[in-house]
Amino acid sequence: MSTHQTATREEWQTARENLAELEAEYAELGRKVTEQRRALPWVPVEKEYVFDTEDGKKTLGELFEERSQLLAYNIMFGPDYELGACPGCSNLGDELGATRVHLSQRDVTLICFSRAPIDRLIAYKERMGWTFPYVSTYGTDFPFDFSIALRPEQAQAIPEIKAMIDDPPEWLQDWGRQIGAKLEDGLREGPSFIAFARENGRVYHTYTVMAPDPFVAPYHSFLLARTPKGDPGETRAWRKDEYPA
Repeated sequence: MSTHQTATREEWQTARENLAELEAEYAELGRKVTEQRRALPWVPVEKEYVFDTEDGKKTLGELFEERSQLLAYNIMFGPDYELGACPGCSNLGDELGATRVHLSQRDVTLICFSRAPIDRLIAYKERMGWTFPYVSTYGTDFPFDFSIALRPEQAQAIPEIKAMIDDPPEWLQDWGRQIGAKLEDGLREGPSFIAFARENGRVYHTYTVMAPDPFVAPYHSFLLARTPKGDPGETRAWRKDEYPA
C-alpha cells in the first residue's frame, strides 16, 4: 500500500505550480551553465593520435567523418576486463545509437572510445547490438593525456579510489565480477563524454565531463526522475542481456 500523500485536484494544482517556479529557476541556471560551457576556450591538439577502428587505423581528425564537431563517450572497458564493458556504461551505450542520425544532421559525429583492443570492442558491440562507431585507444597515450583513464600510480594516489580498492562495498565487488577484472585495474577507466572541434584543418579539445555528473548517465535515468516512484536506487547495474529473470 502506498504511503504517499494524496490530495484533491485543486491541492495538486497548487503544489504543481509551486514546483513549476522551482523548475523554471533550475532551467534558467541550466541555460547559464550552457552559455559558460560554450564559452570555454579551445585547446589545440598538438599530438598526432592514431586509433584502431573497425575500418582500420584512423587519426583523431579522421574520426570526425567530414563534420566539424566530434562527441565521444568513453566506455569503461579496459584491456584487463575479461567479461565485457562496465554494465552501467553499457546501459548508456544502448541508448546512443538512435541519436546519431539527429546529431549527424547537426554537424556532430558521435562515437565511443574504450581502451580494450579493437577485436574485443567489435565482439562486444555485436553482442550489445550497438550501431555507433567504436574506437580503441589501446596502446595510445590519448586516454591518459585527456584524463579519461588513469595510470596505475595515478589511481593509487587518489584517496577515494584507493579506499574503494582497499575496502570495497559489496556492490563494487559484484561489479568487479561482472567485468572480470581486479578493482585496481577496473577503476582506472573514466566514464566520460569528451568533445572536440575541427576548424581550418586543426583539431581542438573543447570539453570533458565525467561521472558522477548527471550528464554521464543513461537516458532512462532522466525518464525515471519524472516517474512517481523514481529510480529504485539499486546500486548495481545490469547489462541488458543479463537482467535477473
